[in-house]
Amino acid sequence: MNRIHNMAKLTIDSKVKLASGYEMPRLGFGVYKTPADICPAVVTTALSVGYRHIDSATAYRNEGACAFAMQAAATKGVPDPSDPTGAKRIVIPRSEIFFTSKLPPKFRGYEKTRDSIQKTLERNPGLEGYMDLYLIHAPYGGKENRLGQWRAMRDAWKEGKIRSLGVSNYSIAHMEELREWIEAEEKAHGPGAGGVISVGQWEIHPWLPRHDIVTYCRQHNIIPQAYSPLLRGARFATPPSTEPPKGSEYLYELAKKYSATPAQVLIRWSLQMDLVPLPKSVTDARIKENADVYGFELTEEEVKKLDTGGYEPVGWDPVKDCHD
Repeated sequence: MNRIHNMAKLTIDSKVKLASGYEMPRLGFGVYKTPADICPAVVTTALSVGYRHIDSATAYRNEGACAFAMQAAATKGVPDPSDPTGAKRIVIPRSEIFFTSKLPPKFRGYEKTRDSIQKTLERNPGLEGYMDLYLIHAPYGGKENRLGQWRAMRDAWKEGKIRSLGVSNYSIAHMEELREWIEAEEKAHGPGAGGVISVGQWEIHPWLPRHDIVTYCRQHNIIPQAYSPLLRGARFATPPSTEPPKGSEYLYELAKKYSATPAQVLIRWSLQMDLVPLPKSVTDARIKENADVYGFELTEEEVKKLDTGGYEPVGWDPVKDCHD
């Protein structure tokens, strides 16, 4: 079991300090499979209810939609949720929004990575010339290509185009490979020469806690993010039934105890496991609900009991599938 965080003082505005020196909001908003035509409205709703951390990717085909919403938030503002008329607006400068994108798995090696980063910035003026976090989306392609990707990201980091660097779906072996290269670069050229791994992103939830990877991250000052923290709804009752799926009874027991939704309990679990969860939704009410997780706290025993210790991914799993 990894460390359990005391949540008493955490709010939606809470942040975590990264190895890069920058801060990242503890709760993020994911836009995986959010269609580009509705994405600006969805992101605007998320910003309106308090999210300041948007997780996108080139492969999602909605970087531009996210950047458009961010630009509008900085110029026209977003609806103030305290005003039921919707007339009052809150202006959110670009500097207050933490934006993540990821390198598509098909873009391998140095040149394609550098080109992908440059195109994302050129096509999206709403990003104002930089991304807060950029990740290698998956470790496919072999060692030479992986290190080429990282070198291009390292160079963009040095140029100020990316503020923090990270990886996604990496195994411990892949992270060791990268850390060894970074250490060699620093030995040859000085501190910071190889870049810094600030963040790692994986599918993590009570049915896939990845204790080995999370422990590794703690040991090396890498902040673990949890995508699919809601298991894409796989552990929720299917309407019109209200009965929990087999194996999810305890999740529903906790939801009832705290007058919360199962989704809120799962997000709370992630936060209390000291992860950075990235819940997603396209429904205004659920976007708001998923941000409203600071009015209750699971006990340490409940956090431990909800953790199945299992290995049940609901999405792809390059950690296991990538063998080169």
